[in-house]
Amino acid sequence: QVQLVESGGGLVQAGGSLRLSCAASGRTFSMYAMGWFRQTPGKEREFVAAISWSGGSTFYADSVKGRFTISRDNAKNTMYLQLNSLKPEDTAVYYCNAVGSDYDIPFPDFAPWGQGTQVTVSS
Repeated sequence: QVQLVESGGGLVQAGGSLRLSCAASGRTFSMYAMGWFRQTPGKEREFVAAISWSGGSTFYADSVKGRFTISRDNAKNTMYLQLNSLKPEDTAVYYCNAVGSDYDIPFPDFAPWGQGTQVTVSS
């Protein structure tokens, strides 16, 4: 079974940057579009960004467009999310998973959700 491990979160001041990583076990990573999602306590998990299987197409939530950049390295079975110009409202646990044809909807049949990585932005 594919496993997903997110890392790279931390505590940063507003305006700062972080780079998140999503490492996937298994050989099927390169066959799937992948996405990042985030969740805060008491709220549903929300879409952040997605990338096609080849990396040729990317998609972003309006709230992060122009500040976050998604990328992937299929040779390393790893996806990344560069977070720049961070705001306090970006504070959340960030998760990765495959996405379907609707890029903002996760496809958890690919793998169970991982533990996520906490991003905390102080004002």
